[in-house]
This record gives sequence, C-alpha cells and structure tokens, in this order.
Amino acid sequence: MAGKAPAIPLLTPYKMGKFNLSHRVVLAPLTRQRCYNYVPQPHVILFYSQRTSKGGLLIAEATGVSDTAQGFEHTPGIWTQEQVEAWKPIVDAVHAKGGIFFCQIWHVGRVSNTGYQPNGQAPISSTDNRMTDHARFTPPRRLRTDEIPQIVNDFRVAARNAMEAGFDGVEIHGAYGYLLDQFLKDQVNDRTDEYGGSLENRCRFPLEVVAAVADEIGPDRVGIRLSPFTDSEECVDSNPKELALYMATALNKYGILYLHMVEPERKNDKEKAEGPVSLVPIRKAFNGTFITARGYKREDGNKAIAENRADLVAYGRWFLSNPDLPKRFKIDAPLNEYNKETYYTPDPVTGYTDYPFLEDNS
Repeated sequence: MAGKAPAIPLLTPYKMGKFNLSHRVVLAPLTRQRCYNYVPQPHVILFYSQRTSKGGLLIAEATGVSDTAQGFEHTPGIWTQEQVEAWKPIVDAVHAKGGIFFCQIWHVGRVSNTGYQPNGQAPISSTDNRMTDHARFTPPRRLRTDEIPQIVNDFRVAARNAMEAGFDGVEIHGAYGYLLDQFLKDQVNDRTDEYGGSLENRCRFPLEVVAAVADEIGPDRVGIRLSPFTDSEECVDSNPKELALYMATALNKYGILYLHMVEPERKNDKEKAEGPVSLVPIRKAFNGTFITARGYKREDGNKAIAENRADLVAYGRWFLSNPDLPKRFKIDAPLNEYNKETYYTPDPVTGYTDYPFLEDNS
C-alpha cells in the first residue's frame, strides 16, 4: 500500500478562536476601487465568492469608517445604512460557500485631499505636515486632543455596522501609512499631547480604537493589521522593531483574535533568506493568532507554517490572479500571472473577476 502523501503545511486545518479554518491560505485585503460612490456593488459579490473555499478566511478590502476616512475613488464604506445593506449579499455569498469573512475598517488620514472630504475640508491626521506629492495631497489638519474620541467612536460604529452586515469580525487597518499608522510612527507623529512623543503615547490612539472595537463586538471577532517595517505613504519609524514588539505585547491586554503583520521588504538574497526571522520575536510576544504577509508564494508559505513563524499566511496579488489559490497550492499547479495595469481600473470585470480557474484551462 502506498504511503500517505506528506501534509502540505498551508493546507492543514487551524482553529482561530471559535473559527475552524480548513487551511492557512488567507485572502489579504485588496483595495480594488470598484465600489462606486463608496457603496459596494453587485459585481463585488462575484469577486469574493470566486475566492471563497469552505473553511477559508477572507479579509475584505479596506472599508471607510466615516465620510472623513476616504482618499481614493470607488473604495467602499460602512458608515451609512445603504452601505451596510449593500454588503449583506456579498457576505451572504461568502457564507454560502462556507467561508469566514472579516471586514477591514480604515481611515486614510492625511493620504487624501479636500476633494474627498466633506465640505472640502482638510484631511485629518496626527500632524499638519503635508505629504510630498502636492498635486495629489492637500495639507492635513492636526486632530485636536478632544476630537480623538470621535474618531475612536467612528471605528466602533463601523465595527457594529460590519456585524449588522453579517461579517464574522473586523480587521482594524493600522498599516501602510494611513491614520493609525500616522500616529504610531515617530517620523510623522510630531504631537506634544498625550498622543505623541513617547512610544506609549504614539500607540495610545490605535489601542483606544482596539479597545472600543473589542468592547463593541467582542475581542474574539477583532484583528489588527500593522506594518511597522514599511515606509508606505511616507510613514516611517526610527525603531520599527521596538514599535512592533510594544504593540504586540500591548494588544494582549485586549485579548483580540489575531495580529496581521506585514513583513519587512526583502531587497536582496541575503535579506530574503533572513527576512522572516525578524517577525519571530513579535509572534512570540503576541498571544493570539499570527498572520504574516508580503510577497509569499507556495514554498515560502509552507516554510513559514512548518517552521512555526506564522499560523496563517495572507496572499494578495496571487489570490487576485488565482481565485482558486488553495486548490492550486494543493496540487502545485502553475499560477496565473497578475496584471498590475488593471489593479485599480473601475471596470467591474477586467482584472477583477476574469482571472481563469484551473478547470477553465483544462
């Protein structure tokens, strides 16, 4: 009798809190700018449904928490009843195929301009320092100390709305240079109140958001995404390792479900060989599920799971171009290449729901 094929680490089951995942391949949140007027559209149903597998975890694209949260065309929101209703059939389609669906809630902060803001007001941020591209970004307005509770509440209400729409949980977007990241990183946050200066102060607002969201919907339904090592949207920290470890440890107090960490960019072969190791202390510091992301392919992902460097691996570009990615990983099938040119076109099909499945090629 032939021996059993060795288990593929990425395709082994995992219990994430109360959610039973059948594999470790996560759909990363992907902004695709197909939600016209900030409202999810019917064609979004197909996109997520295509990428759903029974027991698979999907994280929805970044979804605005308020009318001040926007900085890009056609990104969805979840602050109005119309938006909540529009999300319902999308969530239902994922659940119908046995998927677990989290909504990523975000605020872009200064990565915006007056054209996206209510009444043409200035975008809000931790700072009043403007970003380099003056054609795209207008000067932000530094949030007053007394205004911060309102923004915390916007995240709370967005989380409540996500539950009403049927999502299984929310992921707080604290990464890639958007509002929470603008508070976290010392090269942007130049405040002198209790939300700036020391590491503890810079982390205060993001942790207040975590506390409010966990209190609203339960910590077992809350994750957060962080990218201390990236310099996206001119958002840099002088000591990203210290920031990452502080946040990982501080998050334990709230008992949240997962930490979704974006790895440092690995620029050369030596760094590529050593890169992932830098997240191990962070993984050890955090008590919940640890999700890693950044340019993973099948072999890298299997290695990360096998070496216990992560519990789950999030895939973005490869999951975009391969709606049946877990199936392809199972049989080690070739992958469709992704087309960067069509990432953000508003077309409801092209570069969105037209990537072929394995059976389409047979």
